[in-house]
Amino acid sequence: MTSPIKIDIWSDIACPWCYIGKRHLEGGLAALGDDAPEVEIEYHSFELAPDTPVDFEGSELDFLAGRKGIPVEQAQMMIDRVTGIAAQAGLEYDYDTLQHTKTLKAHELLHFAKAHGRQLELSERLFRAYFTEGRHLGRIDELVALAAEVGLDADAAREALESGRYGAAVQADIAQAGAYGIQGVPFFVFEGKYGVSGAQPAEVFSQVLTQVAGERDGAAA
Repeated sequence: MTSPIKIDIWSDIACPWCYIGKRHLEGGLAALGDDAPEVEIEYHSFELAPDTPVDFEGSELDFLAGRKGIPVEQAQMMIDRVTGIAAQAGLEYDYDTLQHTKTLKAHELLHFAKAHGRQLELSERLFRAYFTEGRHLGRIDELVALAAEVGLDADAAREALESGRYGAAVQADIAQAGAYGIQGVPFFVFEGKYGVSGAQPAEVFSQVLTQVAGERDGAAA
C-alpha cells in the first residue's frame, strides 16, 4: 500500500475563495471515482487581513470599500460575483449577515483541532458558520461552541484559545507561506512540490491528482 497523497492547503476561514476551492478539490476527487487516490489533507493558517479588529463595525461591503479603498459599486459587484460562483459550487453565501472579524483565534482553534484529529471537520464547520450562518468567529465563546459541535472537548478548546497555546503554530504556518512565496489563498501544495493557486475548477484538481498519482506509480514500478 502506498501512502496517501499529501495536500497542504493555506487558507483563511474569512476567504470566500478558500471555501469554494475546498469544494472544487472535493469535486475533483469525486470525479475520479474509483480511480481517486487516497489523500491526506492538512490546513495551514493564513491571515488575509491581520489588522482587522475582532469587532469590526460595518458590513463586508463597508470593509471592502473602506479598507480596500474601492468604490462601493465595485465592492458590491465583487460580492455578487463570488456569491454566484459559490452558488455554483453548492454554497449559499449570506453577506447580509456575515460578521467580518479577525481570524487569528479561529486559526488557533484549527491547530487545536488538528492535534485532536478533527481539523477537516472543524474547517468545514467554520466556513459554513462564517459564510452562511452569520456567526461571529472572532469570539471565543462562539468558537468553543463550534468546536463542541464537531466532537472536540469544549473546556480543552477554551483553555487552548484563552492561553494562546497555538499562536506560535499559526505564525509558523504564515512564515512557511512566506517562504513558499504564497501571497494569496487558497494555495494548495501537493506532495510538497506542486503548487496550485486559487479556487481552480474541479477538473484542474482531478488532473493534478492523476498526475501526482501516476508519477508515484511510475517511481514505484
